[in-house]
Amino acid sequence: MQAQKNRFRTRAIALILVWVLLLAISLMLLSVLLATLRENPQVQSVVSLSWVGYVVASNFADPQAYVIEVRATWVVPKVNVSAGDGYSSAWIGIGGQFDKSLIQVGTEHDALKGEEAYSAWYELLPDFAIKIPEIDLLAGDTVIASIALINSDINEWKIQITDVTNGQSFSKNVIYNSTRLSAEWIVERPTVNNQISRLSDFGSITFTDTYVNINHVTGTITSFPFSQVHMTNAQNTRLTSVSAISSDGSSFTVNFVAGG
Repeated sequence: MQAQKNRFRTRAIALILVWVLLLAISLMLLSVLLATLRENPQVQSVVSLSWVGYVVASNFADPQAYVIEVRATWVVPKVNVSAGDGYSSAWIGIGGQFDKSLIQVGTEHDALKGEEAYSAWYELLPDFAIKIPEIDLLAGDTVIASIALINSDINEWKIQITDVTNGQSFSKNVIYNSTRLSAEWIVERPTVNNQISRLSDFGSITFTDTYVNINHVTGTITSFPFSQVHMTNAQNTRLTSVSAISSDGSSFTVNFVAGG
C-alpha cells in the first residue's frame, strides 16, 4: 500500500515537472513571438481599387509628419499587348495614405492598340502627372528613384530618377507642402479620363533597395510600422498578388493576376 502511495506521489511530481516545463516553453515561445512582432510590426492589410504594394508610417494609429525620404530600385516590366489595352505604373511616394497630399515619381507601362508604351514621370497631387522626356524608357531597363526633403523651412523636395541601363537621368527640385505622414512603394492602375483604368498585364515587378527615412532614421520597410496593400476591382476580385517582404526587409514582388 505504501509502495502504491510512493508511486502515485512520484507520478504526481513528474506531472508537475512536465507542466512547469511546458509553461516555461510556452513563455519562451511567447517572448520570441513578441520580439518577432516588434521587429516586423505589420499592423494591417488594406484593400484598394488602384494600389498594390506596401506603405510605412511612424504610427498607423497616430501618424506624425516624420517622413523625409523614400527610394527604391526596380526593372521596367514588359507588358503583354495580347492581353488587351491597359495601364500600369510603378512608383514611390510620400503622403497619400492618410491625406490627399502625395508626391510621386515612377514609370508607366501601358498596352494600347497592340503597342507597348513606356515612360518615366513625376506627380504632385492634385496636379496631373508630368512625363519626363529626358528618359527614353524601355522594358527591361533598371531604374533607381528617390524623393527627399532638402529644405524643411520652405518644403523643398528633390525628385530623382535614373535609368541605369541607358545612363539617362532626371532631377528636379520642387516646392510642395506634403503632410509627410507616409511613404509608399506601389504598383497602380492609374486614373485615365477621370476613371480608374484597366490594368495592363505587366507580368511582375520587384521593388528592391526599398529604403525610407523617418524622423532622421533610415531603414527598410520592416524597420517601421508597415501595411500591405492589395488591389481588387469593384466586385472584390483580386487583380494582383503581392509577396511577403524579403528577410532583409528591402524587397518584394507584385504579380499581375487579372486586368479588372
